[in-house]
Amino acid sequence: MSNVRAGSKAEALRLLAAEGVLGLELDYETGWQDAVELGRLGEKRGIKVQYRGQESIAVRSREALIEGLTKVKATFRQRNLYCQFDLGTLTDHELLDLEARATRLGDYILAGHLLRDVDCVWPAE
Repeated sequence: MSNVRAGSKAEALRLLAAEGVLGLELDYETGWQDAVELGRLGEKRGIKVQYRGQESIAVRSREALIEGLTKVKATFRQRNLYCQFDLGTLTDHELLDLEARATRLGDYILAGHLLRDVDCVWPAE
């Protein structure tokens, strides 16, 4: 039994029909529109269906932030990137460049002390 992620409604329907699924995350832009319908289908099969539009990521180092923002983004969700390191280690130019990259991806770079719940960690290198 596992939790799985769907990148489209068609994939979600296929996963709801599959064996061994405990939970299903709707990870596509219009997932919120399908959440109630798919949630009802999931309930009949004992599968919890969830939609989230954003995720909180604890970023442990400057290198992890740079690497994370250069990789292909695997989710449509807005990522709130909570920096658990001293942002002063970045030059003004670096910070502006990283903020511009984050903005293009629909993400935000935030101070680490604002973090409440962690969905993912980008570890220190």
